[in-house]
Amino acid sequence: MKTLPAFGEFFKAKRQALGLTLREFCLKHKLDPGNLSRMERGLLAPPQDREVLEKYAKALELKSGDDDWYAFFDLAAAAKGRLPDELLKDQEIVAKLPLIFKMLRDKRLTERRLSELVKEIRGK
Repeated sequence: MKTLPAFGEFFKAKRQALGLTLREFCLKHKLDPGNLSRMERGLLAPPQDREVLEKYAKALELKSGDDDWYAFFDLAAAAKGRLPDELLKDQEIVAKLPLIFKMLRDKRLTERRLSELVKEIRGK
């Protein structure tokens, strides 16, 4: 299973893929370059406010529902030790979380099986 980068690394890679320097990106989207620099370097945690994250995701030209969109929000939640909001809204998934936690704790969930579960949860 491919390991995801930290939120800041992911953000920086997406910004750079747009061909924008940090300052250009911040000017274009009226963002503070100091805070964004600290966030990209992992010195500042990603915001947890959904509206702010959506503003950033749109500025990075991420498409709602795409893998990168989910990765962006998943990484932001993981940085705070939280589960993504859309997963918490699904009671069927929430009911199965203790089993997944136990399997992870007992090292019985292989990387391959975890990858399969993620695809299954996302419906892909």
